[in-house]
Amino acid sequence: MMAPTTDNAGPAGDPSSARASLEALRAEIAKAVVGQDPAVTGLVVALLCRGHVLLEGVPGVAKTLLVRALASALEVDTKRVQFTPDLMPSDITGSLVYDARTAEFSFQPGPVFTNLLLADEINRTPPKTQSSLLEAMEERQVTVDGTPRPLPDPFLVVATQNPVEYEGTYPLPEAQLDRFLLKLTIPLPSRQDEIDVLTRHAAGFDPRDLHAAGVRPVASPAQLEAARAAVAKTTVSPEITAYVVDICRATRESPSLSLGVSPRGATALLATSRAWAWLTGRDYVIPDDVKALALPTLRHRVQLRAEAEMEGVTADSVINAVLAHVPVPR
Repeated sequence: MMAPTTDNAGPAGDPSSARASLEALRAEIAKAVVGQDPAVTGLVVALLCRGHVLLEGVPGVAKTLLVRALASALEVDTKRVQFTPDLMPSDITGSLVYDARTAEFSFQPGPVFTNLLLADEINRTPPKTQSSLLEAMEERQVTVDGTPRPLPDPFLVVATQNPVEYEGTYPLPEAQLDRFLLKLTIPLPSRQDEIDVLTRHAAGFDPRDLHAAGVRPVASPAQLEAARAAVAKTTVSPEITAYVVDICRATRESPSLSLGVSPRGATALLATSRAWAWLTGRDYVIPDDVKALALPTLRHRVQLRAEAEMEGVTADSVINAVLAHVPVPR
C-alpha cells in the first residue's frame, strides 16, 4: 500500500483546507447537537460521496435539529418539507401553473430545487408521494410534463423517519431505500449526554435559533468540491475491491435474509470507505475503513426473512456476522 500523504495548507480549493473545513463542520454541529458523533460523521461522508442519508430514531432524539445544524454550518441553500399523509408529489417537485396575464403555463419549482432538502418524517406520507423523490435522488433532476429540469449542485436529501413500529408510518419501498447512501440510527442519549442537553437548555439554549447558539457557516461549495476531488484520488487496491464484493455476496447467501446487498450497495460501500479513509488522513483504503462503514451503508439494503425477524435477528446482526466470516485481506 502507498504511504499516506500530508497536505500543505492552502486556499479554499486545496485538499488540506477542504479537510479542515469539514472537521470544522463537525465542530459547528456539535454546538447544537450533543453526543451524536457517528451520525455527524455519516452526514459528512454522504456529502463527500454525493449521497443521501436516512436518519431513523424515536421522536425527540434531535434528528431534525441535527439536519438544521448541518444546513446552518454549510454555505448552501436549504429547504424543509414536512411529510404528511395528505402531501402530494407536486408539493415536492413543483407544477405547471396557468398565468392568466400571458395565457401560458409556467413552471413553479417545488422545494426539491435546493442544495439540502430536509424530508422530515418521510415515512408518514403514502408511497406515491415518497416515490416522487426517486428521480431527484438518483438522476438529480425532476421531470414535470415531460420536461427534465436539473437540480442544483450540490444536492443532498436528508430524510428523517420514525421506526416502522410507530403508529401512522408507511414503510419505505426497497427501491427508495436503495437510493439512500447511508441509513443512520439515532439512539437515545446516554445519561451524561442527556444531562448535558438539559444543562444547555437551562443556560438558555434555543433549538429554534441556531444562530444564537453560535452555529456559523464554515464550509463552502468550493471546499466541498475540492474534498470530493481528493476523495476520488484515494487509492483502492484490488484486494480491498474483492473484499467489498465478498462481503456483499455473502449477504446474498445468508439464510436469514430474503434479499441481500445489490451491486449498487457494493459500489456505495466502496465509495463510503474511500471517503472515510480520506477523512482520517489517508490516501488509501484499508479493511478497517470498509468495516467502519459497512453497517450504515448496508443495513437498509437487506431484507430479513419473516422467521428470522420473529427470532429477534436484526439486519445489523446479520451484517456483523458476515464481517466476522469473510476473510480480511492482508
